[in-house]
Amino acid sequence: MTIDFGRVITAMVTPFDNEGNVHYAEAERLAAYLAANGSDGIVVCGTTGESPTLSWDEEYQLFQVVQSAVAGTAKVIAGTGSNSTSEAIEATQKAAKLGVDGSLQVVPYYNKPPQIGLYQHFAAIAAACDLPMMLYNIPGRTGQPLEPETVAKLAQLAGIVAIKESTGNLDIASQIRSLTPPEFTIYSGDDSLTLPILAVGGTGVVSVASHLVGNEIQQMIAAFASGNNQAAIQMHLKLLPLFKGLFGAPNPMPIKAALQLQGWEVGGLRLPMCELPHQLLPQLAELLHQQGLIDSQPANPIARHSLSH
Repeated sequence: MTIDFGRVITAMVTPFDNEGNVHYAEAERLAAYLAANGSDGIVVCGTTGESPTLSWDEEYQLFQVVQSAVAGTAKVIAGTGSNSTSEAIEATQKAAKLGVDGSLQVVPYYNKPPQIGLYQHFAAIAAACDLPMMLYNIPGRTGQPLEPETVAKLAQLAGIVAIKESTGNLDIASQIRSLTPPEFTIYSGDDSLTLPILAVGGTGVVSVASHLVGNEIQQMIAAFASGNNQAAIQMHLKLLPLFKGLFGAPNPMPIKAALQLQGWEVGGLRLPMCELPHQLLPQLAELLHQQGLIDSQPANPIARHSLSH
């Protein structure tokens, strides 16, 4: 199976209102904006979307809202992974019925299965669900890596078409590329490693920064693809401070603060995630100003609140 999710996929935040409920209208508005500003695809209810604190009913409604907002303009990839195989299958089957374009399946977290268990987990989901799958390898959050050899075996299965590679290790990305067929696509899970991963055979990025600079990331990838490496490097270096600044605290704390500084009504975060430390707000505002993303640095950067809904 060959599926084109595109080059720039935004891992979208989940907006909340002042009571801590999902702000579906703002999610719809944000998704449409992303699709019009550089995003080929949108991951809904990934880690950036605070999936651990969303109910399945909230997630299914978000899938529908975003799908409606971007129909015909961007792919929708549903974050339906779980550390329970049966739960992941059920969620993915429901998402498929809603018409999404693919699923993001994270390595099972906390229970730390061995590689054979990981293979069987993803293989079972692929067999039960007629929906293209992107694997998600992020051992810093899951506690367990998905080894390149396991990825290679999974890439042979129908329906498993891509990986979001978030180990931060270019050797692993290179190994995956050498072991998998060309049509199996590799996405950087770190904005700052997008260009390096392209250089070892990657396709693009599942991005957080693309909330703010999606068009610029598209231009960087296009420059590399056309052989204009110097232009791609210059764009990478220009965007690098933003890439790093958006991970100066656990994701999605900085990106939600950045979106609020731009005027988006994305609200706070659900506990146990919490507000960005106040001392970091002026630094973030100055960074956005330097990148031309806000007109001027506010005298008193916005205050936000965490949500315990």
